[in-house]
Amino acid sequence: MIQNLQCFNEKIEALKELLTENKKNNVLTGAGISTESGIPDYRSKGTGLWERFDPMKYVSVTALMTDPKKFFDFNIPTWTKYVNAQPNIAHKVIAKLEEMGYIQTVITQNIDGLHIKAGSKRVREVHGHLRTCHCIECKKTFPFEEMSGQYFSGINPPKCSNCGGMLRPDVVLFEDPMGKDYLKALEDMEGCELLVVVGSSLQVYPVADLPSFSKKLVIINKEETPWDRYADLVIHESIGEVFRHLAEIMYINVN
Repeated sequence: MIQNLQCFNEKIEALKELLTENKKNNVLTGAGISTESGIPDYRSKGTGLWERFDPMKYVSVTALMTDPKKFFDFNIPTWTKYVNAQPNIAHKVIAKLEEMGYIQTVITQNIDGLHIKAGSKRVREVHGHLRTCHCIECKKTFPFEEMSGQYFSGINPPKCSNCGGMLRPDVVLFEDPMGKDYLKALEDMEGCELLVVVGSSLQVYPVADLPSFSKKLVIINKEETPWDRYADLVIHESIGEVFRHLAEIMYINVN
């Protein structure tokens, strides 16, 4: 429920003005944008996945290499749900804003691929994605379904059909270096006039430092972030409601 509707409407109008008056606008999204698609977030107080599980024990390079069976038992069932999820109103409106020329690049910390499913074209998946996997030995690439299909048929850890090496997802695990998309995101942030942060706690570095490259900053997140004090506009409301109202006042049809 929106606590103060008048204040909320004023903030949505301010968001519209910022998007339309600035020429180079980027969006940075985190797990919070996908919760309305049925994907839980990681760091919300009381409900975040990492409040219940230590990611270093389950989603790190060390976890994969020291106990791959445990790694896949924890991750494959969850990741399969991500693969089957569908974009929500926020993903769809962001795609339309890009199509209309109000957003240049979508930078996402998410691996769920929902921005691409929603129609966004210029997407930087800085933590990787779940469309493919690869062999850690011969480096051959396979569809993600090759890895998940083997797992669900009882093969754990999944094996490369080319050399027998272990498969791993094309996501940035804890202890992995950042990939090429992060370097592209840094390039995209050059000259950024407005960065709209959506559903990110801005606690995971180096991505959490991206707001420092933008002249203006908007944060749309249900909980406070370390960057709130520096933002030109902060909206602590449902992300779905924010983009539903923004679509109304900007005459955006996502049906």
